[in-house]
Amino acid sequence: MPLGQGVDSCSTLMINLSLKSRRFPQQAPAIHFLQIIAYPWRSELLLTDIVRLPRMMDRLDRRLPRSGQRGFILGVLTLALAACTSLVPHGELPAPPVAQRWPGDAQSGNAQGSVAAELHWRDYFAAPELVALIDTALQNNRDLRLALLRVEEARAVHGIQRAGQFPSIGAGAQGARSRLPGDLNASGRSMVGSDYEVFVGLSNWELDLWGRVRSLKEAALQEYLATEAAQRAARAALIAVVADAWLGLRELDERVALAQESLATREEAWRIFRRRNEVGAASKLELTQVETLLNHARALTARLQQARAAQAHALTLLLGAPTELASAANTRLRDEDVFMPLRAGLPADLLTVRPDILAAERRLAAARANVQAARAAFFPRIALTGSLGSASAQLDGLFAAGSRAWTFVPTLSLPIFDGGLRQANLDLAAVRSDMAVADYERTIQLAFREVADALSARQWLAQQVAIQRQSLDTQMQRARLAQLRYDHGAAAYLEVLDAQRDLLEAQQQWVQVRRSLLSSHIALYTALGGGSEHVPVVTSIP
Repeated sequence: MPLGQGVDSCSTLMINLSLKSRRFPQQAPAIHFLQIIAYPWRSELLLTDIVRLPRMMDRLDRRLPRSGQRGFILGVLTLALAACTSLVPHGELPAPPVAQRWPGDAQSGNAQGSVAAELHWRDYFAAPELVALIDTALQNNRDLRLALLRVEEARAVHGIQRAGQFPSIGAGAQGARSRLPGDLNASGRSMVGSDYEVFVGLSNWELDLWGRVRSLKEAALQEYLATEAAQRAARAALIAVVADAWLGLRELDERVALAQESLATREEAWRIFRRRNEVGAASKLELTQVETLLNHARALTARLQQARAAQAHALTLLLGAPTELASAANTRLRDEDVFMPLRAGLPADLLTVRPDILAAERRLAAARANVQAARAAFFPRIALTGSLGSASAQLDGLFAAGSRAWTFVPTLSLPIFDGGLRQANLDLAAVRSDMAVADYERTIQLAFREVADALSARQWLAQQVAIQRQSLDTQMQRARLAQLRYDHGAAAYLEVLDAQRDLLEAQQQWVQVRRSLLSSHIALYTALGGGSEHVPVVTSIP
């Protein structure tokens, strides 16, 4: 909103009040006071009328009856001041710096598929073991707990800023006795005096004419909402990481099982060739060839066991609690454990479902509100302080007739010179606002890339799985034919060993590429906003 609009709003209010002052002369001092604080930049008011404020307040006290109209008019004046339009604008978001459609190699998926953001993670992941592990992680993961506590921190900060919009009213009582020496008294005698007071007071309440306090409150609110969205993003990321780590564990279980199966076969072959070598039916060269392949299988099994242990430790850290991760040697990775057709939609859909984009949008709104607060700091600040109560020199006369006492202290602070502090604060807020715009656009671009990468990975990995399956079938047939040729004396055992080695490698690669395909489904689910549904914020630590 341009500055002139805020000034024009207050100007219209002042004109209306000036007309009313002609109809109600007894209220002219109050309206004159309101005009002074509404037009602090007018030199004739600054130089003359501010000095006359105490006299005007005294005229108000004499002219208005004591039946409550004075308090009513002062309240109306306060509300009228607060009703002046602030300088807070309603900024528009920058246009998304991405294409309107996904790249050509990133197919949008099944048109009849589910919308990831509307699909609860319990419905997407079908494996009961995985669902239980995700539940454990959501309850115990320390990083997620920190994210939840940051939400509570931001909520408290917003409460502090919000409280600044309201007056601080308190009650108090005090009593004092003092002695004045005779040499300081005109009568030459010492005097002992008493003073007792009971009051209800208003403490330095700023009239938010220019929206400074409201802008600070709005900035705190947007920061809170950004933190809440960031917590949802952290929650979705944790779900995806746990699911992918579980897939990695199951991949290693299957690879270990294949390696152990190959190891058992080669140990049996080594025992057979050792006996044959002892009786002279096999050469020493054939025995060493079999032994070499046996040691290769042993090394591979040990290496996979080490990787499996490290993967289990990483998953336990994500879970945040000691958990028994039993081996599932007889369980193969299956598409139905994680796969469900998803509809990618259009890139513009990400703006409303991705929590990281929503968090960046909120941070941008907070930065813009801080800019307006910095601009409002250039204008005068008006604060009200006052009290109403009873005062008496005697304790028993504290509530007697005529003991009523009140004070009303309006304060006008006018910036004149601060060494460029306000301008520097405005420049800083403006730069941070520009940074927030860049961060918002960058977040959208990263989200676009993540979805495009997941769509491309799902497409090309599906082809790789099919190709690898064909290669595995070919290697299995080759190993079987090599064994038949050796059994019939048509080939040396080295041909069998080569075929078995290549078969084991093909089996390992097939498991790896199938796991990569399943991981791409998880990545797509998360990139499309899956797992980021709203949940109650619970920060209690068991």
